[in-house]
Amino acid sequence: MSAPLARATPNPWWVGFVCGMATFVDAAATTGIGVALVLFQSFVPGTPGLTPDQVGLLTGVLTAGVAVGSLVGGRLADRFGRRRVFLVTMTLIVLGSITPFVGVSFGLLLPGIALIGLGVGADLPAALASISEAATDRNRGKILVFSNLLGGFGILLAVLIGINFGQLGEVGGRIMFGAFGGVGVVVLALRLTIPESASWLAARNERLSGVQTVRSERGRIRDFGRAQYRRPFVTLLIYYTLASIAISVAGSFGTFVAVNVAGIPVNEYQTWTLLAMPAAILGAIWFMAVADTRWRMSYFVVGAIAVVVANLVPVVFGFTLPALIVSVVVTTFAGAFCFETIMKVWTQESFPTMLRSTAQGTVYAVARFATAGFNVVTPALLALNPSGVYVGVSVVAAAGFLIGWIGFRRQTSNAFDVESDMLTASVERPLAAPAH
Repeated sequence: MSAPLARATPNPWWVGFVCGMATFVDAAATTGIGVALVLFQSFVPGTPGLTPDQVGLLTGVLTAGVAVGSLVGGRLADRFGRRRVFLVTMTLIVLGSITPFVGVSFGLLLPGIALIGLGVGADLPAALASISEAATDRNRGKILVFSNLLGGFGILLAVLIGINFGQLGEVGGRIMFGAFGGVGVVVLALRLTIPESASWLAARNERLSGVQTVRSERGRIRDFGRAQYRRPFVTLLIYYTLASIAISVAGSFGTFVAVNVAGIPVNEYQTWTLLAMPAAILGAIWFMAVADTRWRMSYFVVGAIAVVVANLVPVVFGFTLPALIVSVVVTTFAGAFCFETIMKVWTQESFPTMLRSTAQGTVYAVARFATAGFNVVTPALLALNPSGVYVGVSVVAAAGFLIGWIGFRRQTSNAFDVESDMLTASVERPLAAPAH
């Protein structure tokens, strides 16, 4: 293990809660915007409201904003600190949430949704680095899972608003934006209680003092080409990108499919999707028990198979309410073991302090750019052949999970074990596997 830092860190579970609430806001915003845009639709030609193509374009803008924010925010968090970046990004989300109260035309929503996307993308790598650097090898995976679970409650907020206010149309969409914007203000205030990461401060001070440790010197983009970082970096990029493209259909267009393909009202569909919440909680708690053990890869494999099969349920049984709900619930539960959370754990453990946020942000960015392009055309593809889309994303998901298994099946690197080592003694030293 690395030597203890002189600067005491706050309680890691408190850091996990506060930074996890950032994930809450991010999930509420990205899920809620998908619902709100449906409520802003014009269902009668010639009447005010968004067209299906505009819904797809705005969803793509949101995803592209997350991608750009991840890429820029991750690097800025490594250069200037996690705390500064987080405070700015949460402010962007709050500002963007005000937009629908000015108007819900395409031209007005475009800049607001772009701001939200930038804020969401940029604060994720900063928040995750703060969590992992406040934790230890014995609880890092658990706290990252816990923070991801809070994101699930953000989704629940969006679902509940859709259920209770979906019948209000445009007004319901505004309530959605106001809800996650208001929570964003609270989270911004809570974030002021979290000091800068002690690991980041130590790395910065070592660099300024000329002390050559892994933590202080491994911070250049070209360091991703080093043997100990290249394999996890490439694996994470490909695995998470393919999995994200597949899961974006259900995540961003679940309500769209229910309304426009299956003919199900927004509030009815959102009511049934509440069943996914206990599934998400159960999956997260279960994964917390295995995240820091040798069993997590076994659970990854089982979860991956279940996600692929769940995406095929509407294809086999038709796009009905029961089939869509079964697909969503199974995907939500199984995804706890093979998608977002395990990606975060792998990324945080694979790279040293001054590369950690950059790596996390780059992984998010590449995945989001890919899904942004796909999201723009998804409504048209779903209208043309919904079964073909779901079969296609199942194949893409299977390919992504297979690559993740190949890249991490033998051992997961743990950069925290060697961060404070002197560089001359650890240039080619392989990273140790995490304690079980």
